[in-house]
Amino acid sequence: MTVNQIVRIVAGFFVMLSLALGIETSPLFINKYWLFFTLFVGFNLFQSGFTRFCPLDLLLKKLGVKETTGTNCA
Repeated sequence: MTVNQIVRIVAGFFVMLSLALGIETSPLFINKYWLFFTLFVGFNLFQSGFTRFCPLDLLLKKLGVKETTGTNCA
């Protein structure tokens, strides 16, 4: 797995988890304030699109996760 794949997987998981914990109709509901975590993850994704700064990206690179594979989609 590459850094980009892991960042997308973690961000998607955190969004789904925080929605499950923050929406009242969810069987996993704890508190509506979990929705602020969804906002935080979304804001980080948004700003990283412009600034290319992502804390998880930096951490994964320091841990030695490879950045890209040999193929490009675009």
